Amino acid sequence: MNVDPVPAIPTPDPCQWLDELSTAVLVTDARLRLLAVNSAAEVLLGLSRDRVVGGHLGQWLRLDLNLSKQLQQALNDKQSVSLRGRSLRPLRAPEFLADLMISPLHGEHSEDRLLLEMTATDRHQRITREDQLRQQQAITRAVTRGLAHEIKNPLGGLRGAAQLLASDLDDPSLREYTQIIIREADRLRSLVDRMLGPSNMPRREPVNVHEVMEHVRGLVSVQLPLGLRITADYDPSIPDVLVDRDMLVQALLNLVQNAIQALGDHGEIRLMSRILRQYTISGQRHRLVARLRVRDNGPGIPEEIRERIFFPMVTGRASGTGLGLPIAQSLMQLNHGLIECRSRPGRTDFDVLLPLENTA
Repeated sequence: MNVDPVPAIPTPDPCQWLDELSTAVLVTDARLRLLAVNSAAEVLLGLSRDRVVGGHLGQWLRLDLNLSKQLQQALNDKQSVSLRGRSLRPLRAPEFLADLMISPLHGEHSEDRLLLEMTATDRHQRITREDQLRQQQAITRAVTRGLAHEIKNPLGGLRGAAQLLASDLDDPSLREYTQIIIREADRLRSLVDRMLGPSNMPRREPVNVHEVMEHVRGLVSVQLPLGLRITADYDPSIPDVLVDRDMLVQALLNLVQNAIQALGDHGEIRLMSRILRQYTISGQRHRLVARLRVRDNGPGIPEEIRERIFFPMVTGRASGTGLGLPIAQSLMQLNHGLIECRSRPGRTDFDVLLPLENTA
């Protein structure tokens, strides 16, 4: 009797199930040679598994003396080690804070292995901060719209009354006072409209972001003091981005003007562009994101207002209205983007983040 042979079960790729995890995972042997790397680790460490598997972990991640001891201790004691809030410095990616779980894997007929799980805590903090910002801005917009309604109605009445009064006055000097009332009513109405932000929906189309950034640079260059310069550092590989061009121009112009006001008569502004991979915006993870950065080397944003700079009427300058940054943020959110800020004395970065999915 012929018996059909039992088909061989294919050996699963060790990275196949690891790639389903959102946590960065690396597997090494007892000598810390990399055996497997999942997709999340590739993104976090800025490495490619095809290039690093087989090499030593220390070639791609700076191992200080303490971390090296912890790895060896986990192997020797056959016990897991948990590290919280460790600063890690990959050779191909920015430094970041992470929680680490180091777990030894012991097989009866195979060499000991080490499983490293890394969770970037600063990335989670950024996403949490972004969620809080969206919620707070939604509340602020609701309150602002309510106040705007209450303010604009009496302003209209004041303006109409001043116009009627002006028509009944024969003395030109008295009519001048009514004109002051009318002008101030118009100014306050305009201020309220700016607080409400953009009312029109974006007309998104493929846009060359570098053309826009150069356009903004040209607009502000004519008003720069002699001791202040603006330079550019672009990544030419960035494709066209689906965005409303006029809104992007306005947002970047607001950010650059904010930097000019922070610097005064001396300093440097740098316009920069880069591509980010696997980046989360508004709770949605994007494969590619364009980052348009406005950097200045000024005094930095005061710490007491740093978390509130995207709220209306929050400003560190006595003459400021506190509307430029909230308006810029609203414009980019209408285009499915986001503006982030990092600031310390000597360096302030405003990043305009725009997804590159569905672009030309």
